[in-house]
Amino acid sequence: MKPKNMAPEQPKGFVVQGLAPDLGLPSKACLVEGTPDPSLLVIFGASGDLATRKLIPALYSLHLQGGLPQRFAILGCSRKPWGREQFQEAAGEALRSNSRLDESSWQGFSRLLHHQSISYEDFNPYKKLAEKIAELDSLLGIGGNRIFHLAVPPSLYETIAQMLGQAGLANEGPSRRGWCRIVVEKPFGRDLASAQSLNSTLLGWFGEHQIFRIDHYLAKETVQSILVLRFANEILEPLWSRAHVQHVGILASEDMGVERRAGYYEQAGVLRDMFQNHMLQLLSLVAMEPPALFASDRVRDEKVKVFRSLRYWGEESPENDLILGQYTGGTMQGNPVPGYREEEGVHPQSLTPTFAAMRLFVDNWRWQGVPFYLASGKRMARKLTEISIQFREVPHSMFQGLLGQPVLANRLVLKIHPEEKLVLTFQTKNPGAQLCLRPVTMEFDYYSNYTGPRLDAYEKLLLDCLRGDQMLFWRQDAIEAAWGLMDPILDACESCSDRRRRLFFYPAGTWGPKEAWPLMAKLLPDNPWGRGF
Repeated sequence: MKPKNMAPEQPKGFVVQGLAPDLGLPSKACLVEGTPDPSLLVIFGASGDLATRKLIPALYSLHLQGGLPQRFAILGCSRKPWGREQFQEAAGEALRSNSRLDESSWQGFSRLLHHQSISYEDFNPYKKLAEKIAELDSLLGIGGNRIFHLAVPPSLYETIAQMLGQAGLANEGPSRRGWCRIVVEKPFGRDLASAQSLNSTLLGWFGEHQIFRIDHYLAKETVQSILVLRFANEILEPLWSRAHVQHVGILASEDMGVERRAGYYEQAGVLRDMFQNHMLQLLSLVAMEPPALFASDRVRDEKVKVFRSLRYWGEESPENDLILGQYTGGTMQGNPVPGYREEEGVHPQSLTPTFAAMRLFVDNWRWQGVPFYLASGKRMARKLTEISIQFREVPHSMFQGLLGQPVLANRLVLKIHPEEKLVLTFQTKNPGAQLCLRPVTMEFDYYSNYTGPRLDAYEKLLLDCLRGDQMLFWRQDAIEAAWGLMDPILDACESCSDRRRRLFFYPAGTWGPKEAWPLMAKLLPDNPWGRGF
């Protein structure tokens, strides 16, 4: 055991200059410990939107920062009849379109790119894929390590997993060199039955330790810091319970519309698109108990306990527990935008919700009786993701009669996007002879005094895949527990006779339908209706 007065060891591997030498902390902040194993990343859907907008830019950024393995290759697979040079050109154009390309470093990155045309539903191309993987493995000395990233429509997940298994590409262990991992994007099914079917197919060929189910919300810097904030600070953890917390709010509003995803969104809606995954994951981080160790399965065990403790009261009081909405035509940043039903690919009488506000409870010792308010929607006033912890009012205010006004309760806000901050609101005295209280805020910006590189969500998740760290990825039992909560809610929303009457409309560029105000008021304490809602 290291003596307490010894300086902590300097982190190894990928490091940047850090903060707080005056506090006796290390002068370097570790981004990645050690170097990832040599490996091959196979991207299915390499010509698609996800690959060009997210994966290629993230991999290129990691290349610039020295975060990729020393022996590494990217094999793009798509239906395009591309050769290697065409794939390289497409990747270069994708980076140039976002002004991300540094021409001086492009040649080094482009050498990592290879391409293999494939028909996803036919088995023969997977034999050729296996030959290509073996060729690159031998050429680069990768040691058999490979990752398959499914950046394709969800309908192809099971097909590709099965084809990889039948081609022997999912194997690892004594019969095959190196490790093998498969990365699956959300949605993980559209209900409990389809999620179980997907898991059954994946687990038929891959072990659970090989499966990485991505939720990019979990890789946002502020989200990752929630556990540190809670469990590394004695000043906060004793207050984090029903004894001191009035309610918890989780808001994820988007200013964009459905864009080019109408085909998917018409089948999903906001509850499947946001609540079953992103919103419940954020809730679990706020509500979970401290694990005994900061280890992948220990943390995920505690999240599953939260999902299994969730309760929805919708049948008893639907007007208080779930409000659904759909955006109509409006104005965004001074420009007119169409309503959801006018978007390309959307049915003109669609009843698909683009907004939802929900109240849930966590039935356990820590949170019994504390409501959790969740809201998310498209074409709202602005893009904003934050978690608010509303503390209870002081049990007795000696200032009440003196001031003639209520003493506002404390509020802690974890801002996730676009700002990444902690904001604590508390009461102080106004300067002067008369006793007047005023609420003030104390802020901490996560990037204050930080000059090193920043990892976006996909950069962090791809690094974790390379390192085999599943901490920020969904596990099978958690997915099924989350669907177990959402299935009855979805059934009630989609099969009820008054479905049309229960869908409320809101103009694009606002904070959702007015009928949602009783729930939204918990998330936005400053009444947006009073500011020209």
